[in-house]
Amino acid sequence: MDRDSQIDEAMLERLIPRFYERVRADAEIGPLFDAAVHDWPGHLDKLVAFWSSVMLTSGRYKGNPVAEHLKHKAQITPAMFDRWLAIWAATTDELTPPAIATALQAKAGRIAESLQLALFFRLDDPSGGKAG
Repeated sequence: MDRDSQIDEAMLERLIPRFYERVRADAEIGPLFDAAVHDWPGHLDKLVAFWSSVMLTSGRYKGNPVAEHLKHKAQITPAMFDRWLAIWAATTDELTPPAIATALQAKAGRIAESLQLALFFRLDDPSGGKAG
């Protein structure tokens, strides 16, 4: 694989801020992010570290994404994950080579699925999710 078709820190440092610029401008999910994030520069640094850990196995991210999302569970809907993924796909398609975009999109899909399971699916719900 040549240098231009590899994910690296510099690519993530360009991609993540551009992606979240688009997220913040989005009418559907932007307000949620703006209400939840109070230090955007710090948050972007954390997100670059997250994606570095996920895609480069750097171990830079020290956090708990599920716990962070659970804080905002009342405001999050499953449809918001679809919107997040659509913006991610458009941004990665535009800013990264096709093979990298595909890898980033696949990973984002698995992350979104995992977060949705953590937020919306409860094994300990005795009603099985049914209204009783």
